[in-house]
Amino acid sequence: MTDRQITTTLTSPEDTCALAARLGPLLRAGDVILLTGGIGAGKTHFARCLIRSVLLEDEDIPSPTFTLVQVYDTRQGELWHSDLYRLSGPDDCVELGLTDAFETAICLVEWPDKLQDLTPETALWLGFDAGPQDDARNLTLTWHTPRWDTVLKGLVA
Repeated sequence: MTDRQITTTLTSPEDTCALAARLGPLLRAGDVILLTGGIGAGKTHFARCLIRSVLLEDEDIPSPTFTLVQVYDTRQGELWHSDLYRLSGPDDCVELGLTDAFETAICLVEWPDKLQDLTPETALWLGFDAGPQDDARNLTLTWHTPRWDTVLKGLVA
């Protein structure tokens, strides 16, 4: 499969949130989004904005850094937000039930390198890096499957 890729600059946290809010309603069960970037790159901010855009009822959206997984009921079904930073490897991911969730829920995964060979080939990768100004982020979206061609069409400039 050939990688497809788009790179864009998000000029502010509000710009990051707006993109997440536009993407959220387009997702469905089985969609996996892998969020990469260093600490403070904007992964959790993006995830919170995306989750907020699809929640059935407004609720607190804590970081899953210590709980490892937060599960939400959304308009599109169950959404799992996981942070794998503290895990040692793929066996821990299986124990969390994450591989099953990849098939039945929308999944947002921070620190997806811990998945190793469990990484779904159908996933959308979002890579966050420091941008040209303090609050800006360069975002690189990478995918293999045609599903994301349709979802991302017109979403990212």
